[in-house]
Amino acid sequence: MLFKFYCFYLMFFKIFIILSSSGFVALSESESESCFVHQYFRQAHRKFEQKTNKFWEYDEQSNSWLQVDLPYDLVSCFNDNCTKVNRIDQTYQEPEQREISTKLKDEENPYSYLPLRKRVSLTKLSETSIWITGVSGSIYERFWNGLQWVIAPHDLPISAGYALCVFIVNQTILALSESGYLYQLQLSDDQPVWINITPASDHKTNKETEQSSVVQIVSGVVTSDRKRIYFCTMNGTLLELTEVDPIRWTNHGKPPGANVAAITDASTFISEVVFTISTAGDLYEYDQSSRPSWKKHIRKESSTQDTSLKPSIGCSLKGVNGAISKSLFLLTKGGYLIERRSQQRKWKWINHGNPKDHALSSITCLSEENLAENSNSLFLTTAAGYIFEYRIPDHSGIDQEADNTEIWINHVYPPHAKAAKGIPGVQLQPGRIIFPLHDGRLGELHLSGLGGENSGPNYQINARRKSSQKYVWSLVDAPETEGWNAEYCTEEHGPSNCIAGIKDETNEPDFTTSTARRRRSSKEHQRYISIDKSARKAAEPEGDYNIADNWINKNFHLRVMNEGKSFFLITEGGLIFEYLNSENVWFWLRHDHSTAMKGAIGNYNGSLFLVDEQRSLLIRERESAELAWINCTAMKKGRQVIGGPPWDDLPGKSRNARKEDALFFVSKSGRLLQFTVALRKFKWKDCRYPGNTKIASIADQELLRENVVFVIGRNGRLYQYNKVTELWHEHYQSQHLVLSRSPGTVMRLSSLSLQGSLFMLSADGGLVEYNWNPSNGWNWIEHGTPDPSVILVGSPGPCFAGAHLFLVGSDGKVYLRFLDNGTWKWRGCGFPYMENKVKGNEEHVSDNHDDKESCTSDFVAARLGKIEENLQALNKNCDSKVALTRPIPFSEDTVLFELRDGRLAEMRRTGDTDWTWSRTIGTPNSLCISSFWATLAS
Repeated sequence: MLFKFYCFYLMFFKIFIILSSSGFVALSESESESCFVHQYFRQAHRKFEQKTNKFWEYDEQSNSWLQVDLPYDLVSCFNDNCTKVNRIDQTYQEPEQREISTKLKDEENPYSYLPLRKRVSLTKLSETSIWITGVSGSIYERFWNGLQWVIAPHDLPISAGYALCVFIVNQTILALSESGYLYQLQLSDDQPVWINITPASDHKTNKETEQSSVVQIVSGVVTSDRKRIYFCTMNGTLLELTEVDPIRWTNHGKPPGANVAAITDASTFISEVVFTISTAGDLYEYDQSSRPSWKKHIRKESSTQDTSLKPSIGCSLKGVNGAISKSLFLLTKGGYLIERRSQQRKWKWINHGNPKDHALSSITCLSEENLAENSNSLFLTTAAGYIFEYRIPDHSGIDQEADNTEIWINHVYPPHAKAAKGIPGVQLQPGRIIFPLHDGRLGELHLSGLGGENSGPNYQINARRKSSQKYVWSLVDAPETEGWNAEYCTEEHGPSNCIAGIKDETNEPDFTTSTARRRRSSKEHQRYISIDKSARKAAEPEGDYNIADNWINKNFHLRVMNEGKSFFLITEGGLIFEYLNSENVWFWLRHDHSTAMKGAIGNYNGSLFLVDEQRSLLIRERESAELAWINCTAMKKGRQVIGGPPWDDLPGKSRNARKEDALFFVSKSGRLLQFTVALRKFKWKDCRYPGNTKIASIADQELLRENVVFVIGRNGRLYQYNKVTELWHEHYQSQHLVLSRSPGTVMRLSSLSLQGSLFMLSADGGLVEYNWNPSNGWNWIEHGTPDPSVILVGSPGPCFAGAHLFLVGSDGKVYLRFLDNGTWKWRGCGFPYMENKVKGNEEHVSDNHDDKESCTSDFVAARLGKIEENLQALNKNCDSKVALTRPIPFSEDTVLFELRDGRLAEMRRTGDTDWTWSRTIGTPNSLCISSFWATLAS
C-alpha cells in the first residue's frame, strides 16, 4: 500500500513536477482516534515538512520551469474530477527560528498535547457489559455479575498479535488485530475461540505472498441496528460485512480520485447511506441505490483555520434546529467542531469552534434520552486529555467561533489521570459515561450519587433531581495486562464469579492480611500521583551518581543462574566464579574477562548480565559449545549502568518468555533504561526518570505487578514506571517515611491473585512493607526492627512461600520475619556458629508473639560448631557472622548468605516454618578456607 501511495504521488508530480532544492521529509500529518484509523494513517497519510520557500512548476506551453508564488495549492485530477490534496505555504523557517517559535508556541498554549494511544477502544455490548482493548493489545470485558463489576479476559491468540478494537454485530463478537485481520469469537467444545474470518483479496498476483492475499482491514463502524458493519481497508476501499452466518462480504470500492481513510457514520445520519472521510480531509457519502453512488460534500475554504476534516468517527443527531433537521458533527484536523446539517433538503456547514486553547480530538455520542434531558449535549475529548461538554445552542444557525463558557463546560479529568487523546467514550446509561484514560485505566463521568466503581446499572432515575445534579469522576481499575490492579473473575462461587456473583457470608478471617502497625490509610489520598513532565526542568543536573565503591558488589554480589544447580559470585577484586554441580560434585568455575567485574545484575533465558568496573553492561552466554561475551553498552544508544533488577523470579517459580521481555537497569546518571532481550532483538530505550528525581535503585521489576517497574528515588520515595503506557507515577508516601536506596523484595501469594507486598528498608534501618489487597488497596506497613538494639542493614533478602522474609541485622545475625495466622513475628536465626551459645545454640529474640526462635537444630549446631572451632584454631581470618551482602534464594527451600570472612552459608527449610543452617561453602573470596576446587571456563 505504501508503494502504491507513493506511486500515486509520483504520477501527480509528473504533471505538476514541483521541485525543491532541499526536498521533502515525510512526517505524519495528524493522528486519528480510537481503533478506527490508527494503522492506516500511520502508513498511508503523510505530510511533507517544508524545507524551503522556493518551488518551480514545469510549464508545458513555454517548455520551461517557472517559480511559483506561495501559497500554492497541490491538486490531483482524475477523470476531470480535481481535488486539492495539499498546500505549500510560505512558512519555512531556519532551524534556530523554528526552535524559538516552538518555545513561544508552548508558552502561548499551557496545555501540552498527549500522544495517541494505539489499540485502545471501548465497545458497549449492553448496560451490563463493556468490551475494552487496552494499550497492551489485550481484550477484556467489564461485566456486572449482579453483585459487582468483574473483569473477564478475552485475548486474541498469540499468533494473532495485538487487538485494536471489538465490534458487536448481529449478536456476534468480532475483533480486529493490529495486523489488519478480523476474528470472530466462536464456541468450540464449549470453549470460546477466535477464528480468522478476514476476506481474501479479489486481486492477487503470483509475486504476492499468502499474507498479502487477504484484505487488510484498518477500521470499522457498526450500523445503528447492529446488523451490518462497514470497514475501510488498507488500500482505501469501503468493505461491508452484510452477513455473519454465513459470512458475506461486499466491496463498495472508493470515491473517484480519493480514498476511504475513515468511516464517520454508517446509516445513522441517513438510512442506508455511509459517510466517509478521505485522507485529504474531504467528506463523501456513499448511497448504493443512487447514481453516482459516491458524492462529495464541498465546503468553503477558510483562511484562518484548517477546515479539512479529521478522519474519525462522527456523531449524528436529529432535531438540533427543528424537528426535521439532521446534523452530523465532525472534527477538523485543526481540532474544531464542525457540523454538516441537512434541513428541508438543504445542506450547510456550521462551525462550532472549540474551547479556548484546546484542540478537540474525539466525540462521544449520547443516547436520545440523555440528549433530551441535556439540551443536545456532546462530550468531547481534547488533545490535552480534558473532557468538555458542548451544549449545542438552539439558535446555532451561525458559526460559533467565540469561546462561550455557557456552552463549553469543562469536566477536566479524574484526579491524576487525564483522558486518552482521540478515543471516544461510551455511554453506560443516561447520566453515566465511560472514558478511556491515558494511563490505561477507565474513568466514569457520572451524576453524583448515580454511578461509580461499586454501582451497577441503575434504572431508578429521577429526572427532576438529575437536572440539578453535577457530574463527578470515578476511577475504574484495569487488569494487570495494563499494569494495574483489577483481578480477573473466577469460576468459583462467590462475589467474583464470572456469571453470577454470590454474596460471601463465610466471614472467615483473612490470614494473609498483616496486622502489623500501619500508617494511616489511603482513603483521603490518591495512591497514584501523576508526574508533570514540566517538573523535569527543575531536575538535578545530569551527572554520575556518586555511589559507594562497594554498592554494586554488595547488592549484586551473588546471582542464581540455574535454580538449585549453579550460581555466580563476583569477588571484590572483580573476578567471576560460578559454583555448579556436575555428577553430584560441586566445584568452582572461573570466567575470565579483560576488565574487572562489579556485579551480576540480571539473568534471562540462560544469559547472565554483568557490569564491569567501567560500568559497561556485558552478557555472558553460551554459543554452541563455547562461552562468549557481548558488550551491550557498545550497542546503539548503549549506556553505562550501576544496577539492575534485584530478582529474576520468585523462589520456586519461573516466568514464560514473551515477545515483550526486557530487562531494566539504572544508568550512572540516575535514569531508568530498558533493554529489550526477547528473541535476541537487543535494543536500548531511555525511560528517563520520575519528575525531578533521579533513580537510586530498582525495587522490583514485574514480580509484584506485571508490566510495572518499582524504583526508589534518590529522595527516598517510591515511584513506578508502566512499561505499557510508558508513564511514571509516584506512590503516596508520608513525608516522615524515607526509604533506603537499596533494592527491595516482593512477596506475592499466587500468580492468580494480585495480592502481595513490596518489602524495603527505611533510611533508619527499619523494615517497611508496601501492601496491596483487593479490600484496602495500597497501604504502608511499618515492621520496625527485631530488637531495639539492632537495625537492619544491606537489602531485604528473599521471600519464600509469601510468608518468610530473611534480613540481616547490624549485629551480623540473620532474622526471619514470618507470617503466622495473620500476625507477623520475628525469629532470630543467628549465624552458622556462635561461640557463646544460648540454650544449645538457639539465639533468642525478644518478641511477645514468639513461640519458636530456633533456626539451627542441635545436630547441625554441634557439627558446625566443631568445624568452626577447628577453623578458628587454624585460621584467625574466619568470622562466622553474616555480611551485609544481599542474600539470594538458591532453590525454593534454600537461601545463601555471605559471611564476613567471605564464605557462604546455606539455610534450608525443614518444615512449614522451620529453617536451619545446613552447610557452609568455601569460596575463592575467602581467606578462611584456602583449598577449593576451581577450573577455568573455556
